[in-house]
Amino acid sequence: MAQWVCKVCGYNMIGERPDVCPFCGARHEEFLMSEEAARTYRVTPTEVAPSVTQLMSVPRLGFEHAAYRVETDRGAVWIDCPSAFNRDLEPVEAILFTHKDFMGASNQYRTLWDAQIYIHRLDAVNPLARQFPVDTAFGGDFKRGSLEAFHIGGHSPGFTMYVHDDVLFACDYAFPPGPGMRLNPYSDQREIRLHGNRVLDITEDRRITKVCGFGYVANFPAWRNHFARALERAA
Repeated sequence: MAQWVCKVCGYNMIGERPDVCPFCGARHEEFLMSEEAARTYRVTPTEVAPSVTQLMSVPRLGFEHAAYRVETDRGAVWIDCPSAFNRDLEPVEAILFTHKDFMGASNQYRTLWDAQIYIHRLDAVNPLARQFPVDTAFGGDFKRGSLEAFHIGGHSPGFTMYVHDDVLFACDYAFPPGPGMRLNPYSDQREIRLHGNRVLDITEDRRITKVCGFGYVANFPAWRNHFARALERAA
């Protein structure tokens, strides 16, 4: 089956080429066949912690979210998935999503590696996610070996954060890092304010040193303070 990638935002579309990108609305002239995108964009790993590697396309593919490879005691997994399908990447056993907006080329990596796809059941039913195969539509917090998953909600109904060792994976719940941080504006603002306090509750007594976001890696204690202030400003 054909697969298209939007150069503007990085969204993957399976099947016939649509007239417009279902995520950003770009015209079909901005779409590349998956094979061409794979030749143009190289998913490049950068180590950001002893067990964590950030994956970003070079050049950057639209406003692609970073994905992260995590070495757990049950094998390697990805948190979120690159938009470009590069066959030479090291395989993982599972791809776990924070939310439904960017499932990248997860269907292709799933087939290549027989990897298991995880996403919260509330996001799995969203039209943006329904075209992608899902193996586990979980319903709440869970553990997969040394990786912990926490259902937060807010930015999307099923938004899920992950913790491994001393690293928090927050994707685009809030950005940019620093004093100007704000809650994701592409959200129901009442819902993201309501649910955001759970991030503070989960991390209050944990020894976390880094946070991995959709395009950044930041010092966690400073990030947490800025996140708390962003919640206060949004109240």
